Amino acid sequence: MDLGNLPYEDWGREALDACVRYIPKVLLALVVLWVGMRVIKLIGRAVERGLEVRAVEPTLRRFVGSLVSIGLKIMLFVTAIQMMGVATTSFVAIIGAAGLAIGLALQGTLANFAGGVLVLLFKPYKVGDLIEAQGVVGNVKEIQIFTTVLITPDNKTVIIPNGAAANGIITNYTSDGKIRVDCVLAIARNTDVAKARAVLMQVMLADPKVLRDPAPTVAMSKQLNEGVELAVRPFCSPEHYWDVYFGTLENGGSALLDAGIMSPTNEHKVFIQKD
Repeated sequence: MDLGNLPYEDWGREALDACVRYIPKVLLALVVLWVGMRVIKLIGRAVERGLEVRAVEPTLRRFVGSLVSIGLKIMLFVTAIQMMGVATTSFVAIIGAAGLAIGLALQGTLANFAGGVLVLLFKPYKVGDLIEAQGVVGNVKEIQIFTTVLITPDNKTVIIPNGAAANGIITNYTSDGKIRVDCVLAIARNTDVAKARAVLMQVMLADPKVLRDPAPTVAMSKQLNEGVELAVRPFCSPEHYWDVYFGTLENGGSALLDAGIMSPTNEHKVFIQKD
């Protein structure tokens, strides 16, 4: 509407005509927005409930629900603007160009996002698991959409990008519920290995944290100049790993001494020859 070419007395009539044409469209668009926002809210809740039924991680449930809600809201606003008579072609093109620019600028972040979705969806590990990823061993404290937070045995917090975690090798020590503890105890040469084995087996079976299935084992692993190394291998739950490891070394060493089985000692024989 160009008021510059109209007499002043026609301005009111043109403004009234414009109101008659556009006010119903604006009101209808507002009604569509009001109804659409409530429908989108219900859809977001339904999506989260559906993912909850399928035991999807809470972080992924919230993110997918938010993503669906934001996408539907953008479509709703574009529809409402179009109902008011505004051309949306340029608007949609601007949104597409902005999305492309943001995607190129955040390639690494998007890779971590994709890795987070894969981790949360396929669950190679979960919160509380003892894992090794990117050369770091620790318990999973939190799985975020972009990173995984580990707590190492020495109580350090390590943050691993999910892109690297999803594309690398992951060792999960907890998934089976059992982990083998590898200990080494040495005994002196010419010691009765069968006796030492029986003593160490008795020590492990007396520990309530050592599992009976799989059964613990003791085997000769190496012969030294001074003695013999025994591989002592109990099984336990992952959360008891360090208790069993240090307990087996301490109690096993004490039990061997009480049984008269000595640790190897370095002996050097010196020959003095007189001319």
